[in-house]
Amino acid sequence: MPGDNTTKSLIDSLNGLLADCFALYLKTKAFHWHVKGPQFHDLHLLFDTQATEIFALTDTIAERVRKNGGATLTSIGSIANHTVIADDNREGLVAMAMVRALRDDNARLVERIRAVKAAAGDAGDNATDGMADDWTDQAQQRVWFLSSILA
Repeated sequence: MPGDNTTKSLIDSLNGLLADCFALYLKTKAFHWHVKGPQFHDLHLLFDTQATEIFALTDTIAERVRKNGGATLTSIGSIANHTVIADDNREGLVAMAMVRALRDDNARLVERIRAVKAAAGDAGDNATDGMADDWTDQAQQRVWFLSSILA
């Protein structure tokens, strides 16, 4: 039977994923605002769609933390302390560098989601375990779309 350590591990894993979603949302939105070049229209729309999808996950993930008895992230600093998504403050970044960065970050997100799924299994949290499959599929689709642009 799952114990306190497995539940704590799950909560920590979920908070890491939550931080990554916020960080990736902001990065994707910033690229949406700053993209330029021949593919401006398509990338502007794609980045906005992907940002919206990523942001939509944040409430669900935070609620999984709370339903497991944990406390969620409380600030920008808390997000920064828990994320593996690196900031990108470069100005004038070319569109394909943006696409590459977002592809790589979404691939990192897939790995983080897999860690959440494993932690959910260990903790006996079937709801989070099942949701992680949908989250993985969404992130993999973003990786696929972004990879296809780079092909």
